[in-house]
Amino acid sequence: MPESLNTVIDALPYMLSGALITIAVVAGAMLFGLVAGVPLAVGQVYGRRLPQRLIGIYIWFFRGIPLLVLLFLFYFGFCTLVGLNLSAFTVAIIVLGLISSAYQSQIFRGAIGSLPAGQFKAARALGMSDTQTIIFVILPQALRLSIPGWSNEYSIVLKDSAVTFALGVAEIMARTHFVATRTYQHMPLYIAAGIIYLVLTYLGIKALRILENKVRIHGYIR
Repeated sequence: MPESLNTVIDALPYMLSGALITIAVVAGAMLFGLVAGVPLAVGQVYGRRLPQRLIGIYIWFFRGIPLLVLLFLFYFGFCTLVGLNLSAFTVAIIVLGLISSAYQSQIFRGAIGSLPAGQFKAARALGMSDTQTIIFVILPQALRLSIPGWSNEYSIVLKDSAVTFALGVAEIMARTHFVATRTYQHMPLYIAAGIIYLVLTYLGIKALRILENKVRIHGYIR
């Protein structure tokens, strides 16, 4: 058996344990982006002028600065400045989540905009307040319509998570790089890492498609 193949087989359990870290980072970032992205989208659509402008600045900031710069700014700059002792793993989730919230807010914003405007008027006619209408009528539909956009966001966050190894997060790329620098089998190991990312991408998108089919709103999507 070729030495390169032996190296990949021996390193595979170690790399797959890094995949668990990657999954945790991606799941945490996506959840963070969801929790923060929904209020941002609602504020952009239904908020007053000042909140809309502030949200626009937030989105512009986190969409305009590279991930690696934000990781370093937060981990080596902000945390040190305010005396926060956060792990690289936690910082990775927070920074990826902040970036994801900016992108997810635009996904939700588009989904809200695709709903018929008459629903808001109908809810008011039934005696519902604006807050009740947004929570119980608008958002349940918008979240369902956002699932295809989540598939794209999931794949982006998954790929971006590879950059977190620069902070020392023990995810797939960090572990692959560790083995490659000691065995000098760079190409086969990085090919194996790429395959792991492809599998994770496929499984995540497949799960979201299943969820999309289960919660489909007939009349809006196929």
